[in-house]
Amino acid sequence: MTASLTLFGIPNCDTVKKARAWLTEHNVAYRFHDFKKEGVPPDHLQRWMQAVGWDKVLNRQGTTWRKLDAAEQAAVHDAASAAALLLANPSAIKRPVVEWSEAADDVTVGFNADGWQARLAR
Repeated sequence: MTASLTLFGIPNCDTVKKARAWLTEHNVAYRFHDFKKEGVPPDHLQRWMQAVGWDKVLNRQGTTWRKLDAAEQAAVHDAASAAALLLANPSAIKRPVVEWSEAADDVTVGFNADGWQARLAR
């Protein structure tokens, strides 16, 4: 099956590498948007946070989050403060983010092979 989608992430992220390999292995056409080179489109970030929640888009397990001082971490308490942090620190976004279609809520965050397979089987 071939689907057209956009995968957002950082090329050297292990999870992004796995996701890209999985898409290639399953012959799924996609466009890769590199946060490091292309930045994070603010309108897309808002879309992702509305679709899955700002707390799911924010990667509190990653190195970028852990390197922030306690005051910066404590300042993130809602969608607006999360968006400001994520735009300034794209590496704090949980990856990959996938926009499966143009529908505003057709977004997933993170890689789940079984979930992706079920989505493509629809």
